[in-house]
This record gives sequence, structure tokens and C-alpha cells, in this order.
Amino acid sequence: MSRRFSDASFEDLESSLDKALNQASNNLFSSYPNSVNGGNGFNYNDSRHNSQGSAGAIPLTTMQSFPDNGSGLAAEEHDDSSPLIANGNSNYSNHSRSFSSTSSLNVTARSISMSSRRFLRKSINFFRSAKRELNQDRLRLSSSDTRGNSIDGGNTERYISPRPGRTTTTYPSNAISNAKYNPITFIPIILYEQFKFFFNLYFLVVALSQIIPQLRIGYLSSYIVPLGFVLTVTMMKEAGDDIARRRRDREQNNELYEVLNRSSGNSLTNELKLVSSKNLKVGDLVRLHKDTRIPADMILLQSSDKDGSGEAFIKTDQLDGETDWKLRIANNASQSMTDVSQIINTISLIVGNPTKSIHHFNGKLIYHPQSSAGSASPSTNNETFALTVDQTLWANTVLASGTAIGIVIYTGIETRQSMNTTKTGVKTGLLELEINSLSKILCFTVFLLSIFLVLAHGFPLKSGWYIDIMRFLILFSSIIPVSLRVNLDLAKSVYASQIQKDNEIPQTIVRTSTIPEDLGRIEYLLSDKTGTLTQNDMELKKLHLGAVSYAGDTMDIVSDYINNLTAFSDSKSPGLKKRDLSSRVCELVTTLALCHNVTPTYEDEDDEIAGLVTYQAASPDEIAIVKFTELVGLKLFKRDRHSISLLHAATNQTFNYEILYNFPFSSETKRMGIIVKDIQKDELWFMQKGADTVMATIVNSNDWLDEETGNMAREGLRTLVIGRKRLSANLYKDFVDSYQKASLAMHDREAQMQKVVSQYLEQDLELLGLTGVEDKLQKDVKTSIELLRNAGIKIWMLTGDKVETAKCVSISARLISRGQYVHQVTKVSHPEFAMNQLEYLKTNSNACLLIDGESLGTYMKYFKKEFFEIVIKLPAVVACRCSPQQKADVALMIREITGKRVCCIGDGGNDVSMIQCADVGVGIVGKEGKQASLAADFSIDQFCYLSKLLLWHGRNSYKRSAKLGQFIIHRGLLLSVAQAVYSVSSQFEPLALYQGWLMVGYSTFYTMAPVFSLTLDCDIDEHLTRLYPELYKELTLGKSLSFKTFFMWVAISLFQGSIIQLLSQKFQTLAQDKFTTMVALSFSCLIYNELIMVAMSINRWNKVMMSTIIVTFLIYIGSIPFLEEYFDLAYITSVSYFWQVAVILSISLFPVWLSQYINRKLRPPSYAKVQTD
Repeated sequence: MSRRFSDASFEDLESSLDKALNQASNNLFSSYPNSVNGGNGFNYNDSRHNSQGSAGAIPLTTMQSFPDNGSGLAAEEHDDSSPLIANGNSNYSNHSRSFSSTSSLNVTARSISMSSRRFLRKSINFFRSAKRELNQDRLRLSSSDTRGNSIDGGNTERYISPRPGRTTTTYPSNAISNAKYNPITFIPIILYEQFKFFFNLYFLVVALSQIIPQLRIGYLSSYIVPLGFVLTVTMMKEAGDDIARRRRDREQNNELYEVLNRSSGNSLTNELKLVSSKNLKVGDLVRLHKDTRIPADMILLQSSDKDGSGEAFIKTDQLDGETDWKLRIANNASQSMTDVSQIINTISLIVGNPTKSIHHFNGKLIYHPQSSAGSASPSTNNETFALTVDQTLWANTVLASGTAIGIVIYTGIETRQSMNTTKTGVKTGLLELEINSLSKILCFTVFLLSIFLVLAHGFPLKSGWYIDIMRFLILFSSIIPVSLRVNLDLAKSVYASQIQKDNEIPQTIVRTSTIPEDLGRIEYLLSDKTGTLTQNDMELKKLHLGAVSYAGDTMDIVSDYINNLTAFSDSKSPGLKKRDLSSRVCELVTTLALCHNVTPTYEDEDDEIAGLVTYQAASPDEIAIVKFTELVGLKLFKRDRHSISLLHAATNQTFNYEILYNFPFSSETKRMGIIVKDIQKDELWFMQKGADTVMATIVNSNDWLDEETGNMAREGLRTLVIGRKRLSANLYKDFVDSYQKASLAMHDREAQMQKVVSQYLEQDLELLGLTGVEDKLQKDVKTSIELLRNAGIKIWMLTGDKVETAKCVSISARLISRGQYVHQVTKVSHPEFAMNQLEYLKTNSNACLLIDGESLGTYMKYFKKEFFEIVIKLPAVVACRCSPQQKADVALMIREITGKRVCCIGDGGNDVSMIQCADVGVGIVGKEGKQASLAADFSIDQFCYLSKLLLWHGRNSYKRSAKLGQFIIHRGLLLSVAQAVYSVSSQFEPLALYQGWLMVGYSTFYTMAPVFSLTLDCDIDEHLTRLYPELYKELTLGKSLSFKTFFMWVAISLFQGSIIQLLSQKFQTLAQDKFTTMVALSFSCLIYNELIMVAMSINRWNKVMMSTIIVTFLIYIGSIPFLEEYFDLAYITSVSYFWQVAVILSISLFPVWLSQYINRKLRPPSYAKVQTD
């Protein structure tokens, strides 16, 4: 089923604009035949050549009229204006000598025409860009419903041909976009995100009300400017972030690739062209070079493998998080072709609709014999070959070896990378949501108070009673001060600066400065494994042969045994049952050097001569083992699909083996095996290695295997059991016959083939020994995880790696505590008995869950809510073989079910979706690149930095913002309470107590700096956050800004505001001639009260805090002489002013200080207890 990505109305508008532009330009150029035809020495070809480098120009005439310049590379853009317009100006200049007035008018007309054309050209660019992005967003949303997670891609198929023009269906553009906004949606989304908060909407309504003369109180700018400032800063910050994202996207979209089947407009032949990534289309044949990013989903058709086997290696770290190389094999039909034109004319593909699965793919390669070349659909003479994931090159992976040719099958939003990436959104901090809820309570209170004051005036109500209610609402609007949002936004910038300047966590970058307070509220941490917890640097640490083990310095003994390997091989008798220790060690090391899927590669011939080898494999474990055998003296020298050669370092002798069968590792079998023929001795051997859980029943009986594998696992080592078996000629022949028969089965083919292997080969293998491989952890990972767990954070590890690997790493990283039971759930594909697997966890909430991606997908599909209600209570969860989308879905479900803050941390492109779906996303800059770091809210260099980021900076950010918000609300409440007391005393009239500059200055010059200096305060020393990580648990409860603390501050504000205003009225009365005296006393007490309250709440003084209070006090004193419009200056200089201020402040402050002192002594907070220890 084809999908069209165009809209009729959009196309009509584009068409009409294009016609208008073309007509205007043709009319303009037709006036200058000399210039176009070469007059004045102007050469058209030179113009085409010189304008070729103009980036961003849009052709106004058809491309066919511009022949190729012969370079072989199609220039898709040219400057149609500059040279021609310049020459035209000179003609007009000459002509103007005799017709000056006419020339002047023409030049003016031409100037207007040029400006109009430029404007229209930019408008079309803008329009097309916005339309494309809207289409991409719309299709991204619709595709998730129609495609889902199906592996078979549905019932529809796509026919793809590399012949130009044969793929008629329109597919999505290959341009990528990680931007949050597009030119059309930017302003609407920003305004929605701002005004969805109640207090912003409240500010807007209050500001707009000042346009009405009857409701105006004070300066209009005092309401409009702060709100406009907040919106402007937010929009500039979001625009800057989005522009940076677009720049990064542009770099990737403009990467050039060699396309082999694009024909030029005036040529019937196909030629190599450089095409930017964004312009690649389905069906393009693309030549890829080593270390080149793969720009779209492709099928591998050919590789430059020297042996002609079609092998190529790719790096998938940005897709699945695994840094080991993956082997891809081109189909023999396409690999054997020697001419590009032969591929174009004889090859076509049938593929399914795109899906999210990166581990599955089904398709067909159709070979059309020359007689039927060019047929649009398969015919009876065509040959069909199956395509699997082994032939795929997914977008955003990297070609690791040689050169390859691939055909594009999916582009843009249909690629696996894009389908597993979640569209980023705007994140909102929990503190802002809490303040938003408190603002609603305050607004409701103000509304009730306004109604009460109007009703208290008595009945019947005045004719303009509704206007009085509105005026009261505006008078009390300071209860929710507009400066609240301004101060909180500025505070976030301070926290971001403090984080980035912390020398103990260097190179830390805050990319989203709107959520630093959430760092102190994290309850779930979802972490990637490879590159995040581990370095992905494997090393074989231990060999165990039952009676003896080798590790560390004793590995030198193994090297000595291998040096005598040739003597052992010459003297060895096959019938000898009793062997000495050296013989057993040599057999084990030889088996390790042969039983694997590692391929040695050399950069060039010089490296091959010098022996500088690079190992490629699908598992870093195997590379570690092969490096170990090289270290002890037995080197993997050469390998292809049919043979393997080992080099004995001591004697420089080569041992050659023929590979007869290879049984690769899979998560189902948990083992890999190989059948080799020793050419020197003419012996057949079946060698196998695997997990102890499956190998225990395959090797011969022993009494030490279980105990030693347990000991190694407790050391955090990844264990493999090694065994081998000599095959007789008859046994091997019977196996081959049965295996080939099973390989032709149409039903349960893999199961039948595995059954034959088990029957003939996996019986009574000789147990050679155990290997223990260590995956090195990142610096201080163990202590960091222990700190975070003690802080009450539940840690989940989500990885695309194997079950056994994830289990070993989680144990070594102390994610799973010593002695903690690990409940393992794997291979749950049917919902019938799925919930029975979780029964144990319902009654044992201290256990750890280990689950694979297949089982997780089943629970997410059928029992999403029930599953998460059980597992969110567990202290640790390890999920293996997870796709990028599964990681994101887990983060979203935890947020939805618990309502708690979730932090996700990763370092690869496969972690981007998870990071963007989290409340707080943290990216690590590591070996896998910077993609996760660039998409995250916070970027760090090492996992251990996370503990300080959460325990110290998170604590400070949350507690400081909570205190800042409370003080700003307290400051506004004081003003509103004083206004309410005055209104009640003034017979319930809506008269303003403080007007004009007093209202503006109160929340800015007179109180803002001291209150804002609270962003530098801290309640405990930094080292105590690591010594007592349990203090973090209190932050997650949200006690610093709760309803309890909110109403406590409301009570303080009511008490202090009432005392200040009542005593001011008592001392100065409400007489008209005493109004300025009363306002001077009342307003001064409000300022002094706020400064002293700030001083009382500071835990740790510093110079900035001290100076802000002193300077603010001096500013207020210095401004009094300029406030004669509002104050009685004679009264302020009298003794009465000083003693009355002292009395009022003593009564308003002493009870508050005393209650806080007593409460602190009787019920000291936890941080106060540890400070005194």
C-alpha cells in the first residue's frame, strides 16, 4: 500500500507561486537579450560555473536549460540572479546617459521587482520547510498506529528497484529533524506551555485588565513589563536551543554520499553523483566507505571483502548500545556481479512495511536474468533469495570495514532509528507544578475575600458592585506576584551556573535549565549498561581447570606451557587417558583459540607483515578471550568462513584447521560451538563454550563446576564453560546427513536442527575448564550506586545486552546486593501463564527482577498496569535485550503509574528516546559519541558525577527554590493583608493603600536582591550529603514546599501584615491628613520586616548575602527623600518614626522567631541533627 505525502491545497499554492515567480523572472530577463545571449562579453557557461557555489539560491527557470558542466557531479543549486543582474545594471547604466529620467524609473521598478522576488523566494522556502516538517510530524504520529511493533511488517509489501523511475511510490524525505518546534508551531506551542500554568494566566488577565480605565490601578507598565520579560526570555532561550539542534541536523543532512544509479537530465546513462543525505531516495544505490555513517536503512548488496565472501562489519553502538561489531553478509547473487549496471538491471527487492524491530527483518531479493531484465514484477524465470537481518544496514550505524554498496529501502521517519526515537517535548519541573497548585488556592482565596469585602459594605449593593470586585481582585493581585516566575527563572540560571562551574564534576553541561530542582526529587533511576556503568573493556582474568586455577601473576605459568605446545603435540598419544597439567592447559587454550566467531583484520599489507592485527567480533567477550590466547603465545593469525589458522609465537609455526560447521551463540541456546578438522593430524573435533546453566548437562559428570561458577559470579566475572569432543568419521557422517535433512524442514526448522546437534554432538563433552572475563566498570560506579540506593532511589538497568552479561555486571556494580535473590523471567511470549511468573515478587518485595526484552514486551502488551504495580516496589530491576523504544516505554510507564520523578542516564544513540521521555535526562559523553549528551537535559563525563549532581546540587536547587518561592509569596501576602486591613478600616471601599512607585519598588529595588540571595544559601555541608545519603529521602517527600509549610507561611503573613497595618493605623489614625504619615510608617515596616525575615532564615552567611541586605537597606533610605509624593518626610525624620518602627517590628518579628526557635529545639530536622554530630 503506497502512502502519498502531499496535500492538494498546499500543492496548488506552491504551483501558483512558482508560476508567478517564473513568469516575473522570464519577463525581466526577456528585456535584456544581449546580456543573456552573451552581449557585453558575458559568457553564459562562465556564469553557470561561477554561480555554482552559491548556497541557498533557488532556480527560477527549469533545470533542463542548464546543462551539466561536465564534472560528473550534478549541481542541484545555482545562483540565477547575481551575475545576470550585475550585467543588467551596467547596460542600464550606459543607457541612462541619454535617458536619465526613464532609466531612474526603470531602475526603481527593477529594484522593487528584485525585492519582491527575494521576499517571495524566502516565503516559499519558509512555506515548504514548515509544510515538510508538519507532514513529517503528522506521519510520525499516524505511523505509530498503523505499523506498531509488528515484526512481519503487516500484510503489505513494497517492490523496490534500483532502476531510475521504477519506484513510483512516494516515500518520506530522508531529512532528519530533532527540533522541538517548526516555524509555524513555535509561537503557539511556547504560549501554550507558558499559559497552561495558572499563575501566568492570572498575570495575563490582571495585566489586560489595566487597559480598562475603570480598573486601572497604578502604572500599566508595572503589570505588562514583568510578564512580557518572562515570555521574551523563555522564547529566546527555547529558540536558541532549537536553532542549535537544527544546526546539528543540518550538518548531518548535508553529508554527501556516492549514488550510482542517478541519471542526469541530458544523459541516458547512469553515473556516480554526490547526493546529500537528505536527498537520498528509496531505490538509490549508495557506495559506502569505511567509518562512514549509514544515512538510511539499506540492504547490503556487495562488499569489498578480499575473499569475495560478501562480509562486512558495522558498528551499531548508536542504535542498540553495543560497541562490538556486527557481521553482515551480502547475498551471493549480488556479490558476484562485477558491473554496477548489472546490479541496476537485474536486481530488485520486495520488503515489508517498516517496523521498530532492529533484530528482525524479512524480505526477498529477486534476480532477473538478462532476458527478463526490466520487468516490473517477478516472472517465472526469476530467482528469489531470502533476505534476513544479516543483510541489513540500519540507519545511523557505521561501516567498520572496507567498502560496500547498499540499496536504500527505508528513509526518514521510516528508518529503524527514527521509529525507535521519541519526539522530544517541553519539560516542566515538579516544583513549578506545586507552585501552580498553590497559586490556584491563593487566587480562590483572593476571589472570596473580594466578594466578602463587597458584601460587607452592606445591602443593597452599589450599582457598580462587580467593578468593585474586579478592583479588589487587582488590589490583591500581589498575593500572586508576577515577580514569582521571574525570580524562579533567574534562580534556575544561577543553579545551572553553579553546576557548570563545579570543579569536582568538570565538563558538566546544563542543556535544559528549567528543571534543576527535579534533581533533588528523583525516586527512580533508569540506567544503560554499556558505556554508562561499564567501560565496555573486557579482560580475561581467570582460568579454572578444576584442580587448579590461574589468575594474575600465575598466568605466566600458562605462557610457559604454551611455549612447549609443539612438543606436547608431537608426543601426544590420542589414546592416552591420563594427562599431565601442562597438556590440559594447552588443550584448553587451543580450544579457546579456535571456538569463537572472531575475525582478524589488518589495515593494510604493511600491518599484516608487521602482525598489527585488529579483532572483529559480535561479542567483546570473545575478543577478550582471543587477546588472552595471543598474550600467552597462541595467536589467531587468519580466518575466513572455511578455515582458521593459529600462529605459535615461540616457534613461529602455523596450525591450520578447516571449519566444517559453525553454531553461533544465541540467547535461546546460550552457547556456541564449532566443528573443525585438524589438518596436521586429520582429526575432527567438536568444541563448545557456553553458560554454566546449559553446559552443566552437556559436559561429562564432575563435582566442581557448580561451586566454581558460583564463586566466579560472586567476583563479578562473566563465566564460560569450555568443552570438546572428538568425532569419529561415522558419527560425523551420520550427523551431516541428519543435519542437512533437518535444514530442509518447512516447519520448526531451527528447533529440528538444534535437536540434531544435541543428539549427535552435545553428549558427554570433555570438560576442559572455566574462563572468567571481567567487564571493567566505570570509575567509582560501585560507591555511586551504593550512595544512590541508600538515598532511597530505586535503580533499574535497561540494556540491549544478553541476560548473562547483564546479570554479571549488575552483581559486580552492586546493583544486586550480595545474597539478594534474583528472580529471572525470560522467554515469556504468551499471556496465558505470564502473571504466574510474578507471583513470587508479590510476597518478596526485596528480590531483584531480571527480565528479557521479549517477556517485557508481552507484559507491556497484555498486563501493563499489573506488571508495573508489582515491579515498581522492587529495589532493583534488570531488563535485557531491550529495544530503544522499550526503554522509553518503561520510563513513561513508571512516570504514569507512580507519579514520581524519573531520571534516565545513558551514553549512546539508543538511549536518546529514554532520556527524552524522562523527567530528568542525563547523557554521558563516552566512546559511543555525543548523541545522548546532546539530547539530554544534563551532560556529564562519568557516571560517578551523578551522585553529586543529585545529592548536592539537586538538594540545593530544590530547597533554595522552595524557600525563594515561599518568601516571594510571603512578601506578596504581607502587602495584600495590609491592603485588606486598610480596606476593611475604610468602610470596605476598594481604595489603594500603596500606589505607583511604591508598588513597583516594593517587589524590585527594596526587597528583590535580599530575597534572591537565598539562592546562595545551603543548610548542610557538602560532605554530609555523601556521609548521610538518607537525607535525600526527605527531599522526595516534598516537605520543603508542601501544603503544611504553605499554610504556615500564610499564617505568618497574616499575623505580620495585620500587626504592621493595625499598629500603623493605631499610631497615625486614618485621618486624611495623616494618610502619608501612616503610609510611610506602614510601608517602612514592611520593608524592614522583610529584610529581617530574610536574615533570620539564612543558614550560612556569605559576603553576597550580607551585602545585598545592607545595600538594599541603604537604597531604601536613600530613596526616601524622593518619595515625598507618598511619604510625610517630616515625620520620617522625627523621633516618633523610629520608636514606632521599633515597636511594630518587635511585635511582628519576636513571636515568629520564638516559635521557630522552640520548634527547632523540640523537633530538629534531620539535617540539623547531622550538623551537630
